[in-house]
Amino acid sequence: MKKIACVAAIAAVAIGLVSSTPDSDSGFERDVRIAGPGGRYTIATRILRPAGLGPFPAVILNHGTGADAHARRAESPQLMRAAALEFVRRGYVVLLPTRSGFGATGGVLGEDPGSCDDPDYLRGTAAAADDVLAVYRFAQRLPFVDGSRLVLAGQSAGGVVALAAAAREPAGLAAVLAFAAGMGGDTLAHPGEACAPREMAALFAHLGRRVKAPVLLNYASNDRWFGEQTSRTWYENLRSGGAPAQYAVLPAFGADGHFIFTDARGAARWVPQVAEFLRRIGLPFERELPPAARVAPASVVVMVAVVRQRPHHHHGRRRRVHHGSRLDGNGDAAGQRNGSDQERE
Repeated sequence: MKKIACVAAIAAVAIGLVSSTPDSDSGFERDVRIAGPGGRYTIATRILRPAGLGPFPAVILNHGTGADAHARRAESPQLMRAAALEFVRRGYVVLLPTRSGFGATGGVLGEDPGSCDDPDYLRGTAAAADDVLAVYRFAQRLPFVDGSRLVLAGQSAGGVVALAAAAREPAGLAAVLAFAAGMGGDTLAHPGEACAPREMAALFAHLGRRVKAPVLLNYASNDRWFGEQTSRTWYENLRSGGAPAQYAVLPAFGADGHFIFTDARGAARWVPQVAEFLRRIGLPFERELPPAARVAPASVVVMVAVVRQRPHHHHGRRRRVHHGSRLDGNGDAAGQRNGSDQERE
């Protein structure tokens, strides 16, 4: 009981610290740490808030995986800050979690799907979704966030992770934005294709049967990691499962359109697509806030928050949601109970 009371007190203090600023209407940018699944580690997360009383809609914006261990260690919210600011300027709170095994969060890479010879994308994305949903639930508790208007978003592998989190049907989810979504790309070994195309296509089909929120899949025509033929196949698999998805191919951007979302210069291409998509589903996005109402400078960064999740029964080991099960060619998980029972918490 003492531990529960202590955790509750920490949670209350954390929410209060994140919520408070010298002026309650001020925008801010802060780094916090949020308890991950089962409280086994904390997730480094950056929060950007626009000025104003709110409550504001919020975006949980998810990073990719990086090509190697060095890239994973170097992962930082700064890499997606330009994209995050496009949302903040239009009245959104943005949370940028750094998942387990990356950057300041560190620790075990729980979402590793294994080798391309026999990848387990279902297990890997489930572990990543656990981290994302821990941050999602934290966002819903913030008094300046409208918990009924949350968006899951991400770039590259982060786009797939956003879809995997959406497949759990979290309360308040309004939309999914997946930019250059995919896994297993290699521009040298197999440009434009995933290393395990059958398994990745099966994952999209699997998620398509579970994602109920509107989805926008957004790719550039010169994406060297996942070409148009590849991404269109994934979109068709997602749609075939029943997901209310839309697919957009943007004009070529730079040398590799895979990075159109994270490059500040790419905003002129993707912002209109996102604005139109969100407008159609009833979410605001088009009006830019005046400069004085935008987020405070990035120098306002403090590490303040730890919030404990409802514990999982893991007996000291990292939770494996799908117990090693794999997807068949139709996106069905072999050896599982019916539907998404094991996907839900």
